[in-house]
Amino acid sequence: MNSLQIWLAIIGGLVLAGVIGHGAWQTRRAAGRARPTAAPAGTTSDTPPLPPPDASDSGPGTVPMALEPSFGPEPASTRPAVFDALPREPAAVREPAMEAIVPAPAVPPVAPIEQRLSEVPAALAHPPRRHSSSARIDALIDAIVPIGLDAPLSAEQVLAQVPPTRRAGSKPFLIEGRHAETGQWEPLAAPARYSALQAGVQQVNRGGAINEIEYSEFVQKIQACADALGGEALFPDMLEVVARARVLDHIAVNHDAQLAMRLQARRGSWPLSWVQQHAARHGFVDGPTPGRLVLPGRTEGAPPVLELCLDAQAALADDPGQVWVDQMSLIFDVPQTPRQDQPFNAWCAAGQALAISLDAEVTDDSGQRLHAESFAMIREDLDGLYDKLEEFGLPAGAPVTRRLFS
Repeated sequence: MNSLQIWLAIIGGLVLAGVIGHGAWQTRRAAGRARPTAAPAGTTSDTPPLPPPDASDSGPGTVPMALEPSFGPEPASTRPAVFDALPREPAAVREPAMEAIVPAPAVPPVAPIEQRLSEVPAALAHPPRRHSSSARIDALIDAIVPIGLDAPLSAEQVLAQVPPTRRAGSKPFLIEGRHAETGQWEPLAAPARYSALQAGVQQVNRGGAINEIEYSEFVQKIQACADALGGEALFPDMLEVVARARVLDHIAVNHDAQLAMRLQARRGSWPLSWVQQHAARHGFVDGPTPGRLVLPGRTEGAPPVLELCLDAQAALADDPGQVWVDQMSLIFDVPQTPRQDQPFNAWCAAGQALAISLDAEVTDDSGQRLHAESFAMIREDLDGLYDKLEEFGLPAGAPVTRRLFS
């Protein structure tokens, strides 16, 4: 091979290397511009677009700054429409909307999640359990029927004649007895003896006001019970009960609120088991239905402080590690938890902590991002709602309030 052929071979090799290098550079440049696409909301997938970071990376002091949900300034003209929309939804369970927010361009270093939860009372994360008292008849929301007895009867005699299902349509009713010795009204329980009875049907719940058909069913059941016990029942006028129920329902509709924030995956989807693990770290336990995790209240038998709602079909999977979700909702039912337990603080802190640990974007139900400033406005409206409920004798978390907003 002469020198000319050698030089031609060298030049050809350099050109080939240059072409290959240029192609590789173009490929890397195009890949850098590509953006991952998330699965459609509420769907599952066996092959996620991107695997989530290892759960151990979200421990105290190890949360990367990139996981911080940004909270930028909010225009002065916007205000969360949490309570404005409530009067327009008369009977359905309401999840009020909140204004959108955009992330700030820069964020300070992220403190550990445990430090961010310091504003929430420790009792909310691991509350001391108290026994809840049983529901009692209350003239504020019940139509009460006194039942006179010729002679005191034992609890066993009364319980043998009470209706097996204590509901009239969608409205529950209660029966109490006046203790023959103490004279106090109390739920029926052996071995007490009762000199009189009373029944009370709930006039309003979130299903609406009692109607004529439901009240007639209640009258039939209580009249049959009174006849079997040899007692005399005095029923309020049906038209008066129905009219009063409609007034009470109007008040309840205008003073009801359920707050919901949506946590949307930023980078693809999460394994269901991974979500459950992080939720458990923040005090959530399995709820009564698939796909619902709850933060328990302080009282046994009380409604949960918060509910974390996931895809119900995904929750029924045999292997949660092989099922993927890309969003969930954190719900706070305002009338169900006492104001002094600071459930709003728990709602905000739990949402922020989960957003950090799961790398999620915080939005409302329409997909608009939420500002930190929005929550301050919501808190102001929420305090006003608490005050109004107390004025009506329906403080949040009270047994009568829980019954009304159920």
